Amino acid sequence: MNRVKEVLQEKGIKQTWVADKLGKSFNIVNEYCNNKRQPRLEVLFEIAELLNVKVMDLINEKEEQ
Repeated sequence: MNRVKEVLQEKGIKQTWVADKLGKSFNIVNEYCNNKRQPRLEVLFEIAELLNVKVMDLINEKEEQ
């Protein structure tokens, strides 16, 4: 599970902007945000750099039940 959606909301950044910067489709970024797909580690680092956060800020420590 990731916190990409929450961090985007906190920073007021749109998924379309992230998709454009990553060179990925909106659908893929939307799937990351809705935890339907998990980004590869390299992509997670790219997202963290774009959002100016630590990678750990994008990851839930344990899955919610």
